[in-house]
Amino acid sequence: MANNMFKGLGIALVTPFKQDGTIDYDALKRLVEYQTDNGADFLCILGTTSEAPCLDREEKEEIKRFVVDLNRGRLPILMGCGGNNTRAVIQELKSIDLQGIDGILSVCPYYNKPSQEGLYQHFRQIAENSALPLVLYNVPGRTGINMQAETTVRLANDCSNIIAIKEAAGSLEQVDEIIKNKPEHFEVLSGDDALAFPMIASGASGVISVIGNALPKEFSRMIRLEFNGEYEPARKIHHRFTELYSLLFVDGNPAGVKALLHEMGFIENELRLPLVPTRVATVQKMAAILKELRI
Repeated sequence: MANNMFKGLGIALVTPFKQDGTIDYDALKRLVEYQTDNGADFLCILGTTSEAPCLDREEKEEIKRFVVDLNRGRLPILMGCGGNNTRAVIQELKSIDLQGIDGILSVCPYYNKPSQEGLYQHFRQIAENSALPLVLYNVPGRTGINMQAETTVRLANDCSNIIAIKEAAGSLEQVDEIIKNKPEHFEVLSGDDALAFPMIASGASGVISVIGNALPKEFSRMIRLEFNGEYEPARKIHHRFTELYSLLFVDGNPAGVKALLHEMGFIENELRLPLVPTRVATVQKMAAILKELRI
């Protein structure tokens, strides 16, 4: 039975780009070191926040190898590998070099909108063909389909190497159903920064965070306080972030956090089409909040 090593603050790493559109590895190094030194518990690469749909296979391989070599085993690494073609996902898992990777994050199939039985069979096939532990990713706002709590628990019971779910359906009721009925080895991670506080209070084991790219020290403190049962000081930190949570996503992800990181001097404010930079008015509001948050 595989154990979940992805607990606490996970960072959904952005992919920094130079003004010419190429990957900025110097900026990526700065980000990884900054997050590692300031409270991150694990890294999540090649997920939604990395603009993975706009990276080609060679770029994904380069990013994976770069982060693995830079990390030097300091933090667990979770890597995105999913899609809406079950056979293609399995083929990719069998063909790529997974050295230095500790687990696979696999999103629910998007666009073709399978039934709950289809979701179950999709993930069961992937789990049976994965050499690494699997973290499910339920994000109906992006995929067009919600994996119900019953299906998640069924997978957790039937597949010993499915160790967790990144739950981003926005339903605390669904989170409670999973936590109440799940097997002991299986855990829930928040896929939504704004719901990290209530989800952890309900029994989630951590978060895969966007805001953590920019403010890992502050966000990880909130999580650690909750783990220690210190809910009142944790709640105060959560409320300090309330407006920023919405601003980061109002113009799409990762446009918001890239603008924030640019304001902090970490990266260029560059994205790949069809994504574009967040609006100036949004940046100004985030900059004002950042000034208040940073000490």
